[in-house]
Amino acid sequence: MRNLKQLVLLLTIISIVTFSSCSSSDDGGDGGNAPSGLLVAKVDGKSFKSFELSSSATVSTAGLGKNLIIIATNSDGNAFSMTVFGYIGAGTYEFTGANVAITNVASYSETKVNLSNPQASTTELWQAPYDNTLIGSVSINEETDTKVIGTFSFKAKNVGGDHSIKTITEGSFNLKKQTT
Repeated sequence: MRNLKQLVLLLTIISIVTFSSCSSSDDGGDGGNAPSGLLVAKVDGKSFKSFELSSSATVSTAGLGKNLIIIATNSDGNAFSMTVFGYIGAGTYEFTGANVAITNVASYSETKVNLSNPQASTTELWQAPYDNTLIGSVSINEETDTKVIGTFSFKAKNVGGDHSIKTITEGSFNLKKQTT
């Protein structure tokens, strides 16, 4: 669990420090079908369902502007992280590297835990965007004082490993909201 918390913290810090962004003015989509407190998606066609205790949406006003940070992990050691910079509420936010000054980011990671030797555990990370094309989006359908609901899809590349591509589809979330 300690390694998982460290991974989630690392993904969040990398996302916040590395990129900045803006949004489009779309209506935010239909909200998807995730149960309360969870994030669900298909990763290359395989179902992902997060663990409620390690899934949240944080609206941060620290630094320049408002940002939305979504983090969701499951009991298998897999995780999603999405950061929307310049967050203004319901709408669609693109994952594209076309302009470095306005880049939202998403990632998917898989951690293989070695129970007999935890130091030998490995983590692979797939990131979006990975080039200057439109690679996906996250749509916020509803934001209240207590929750954020939306949908997402994107393609992500293992930029530090084998350069494989993961296709994330049918993503939706209904997460508890935190404000910092």
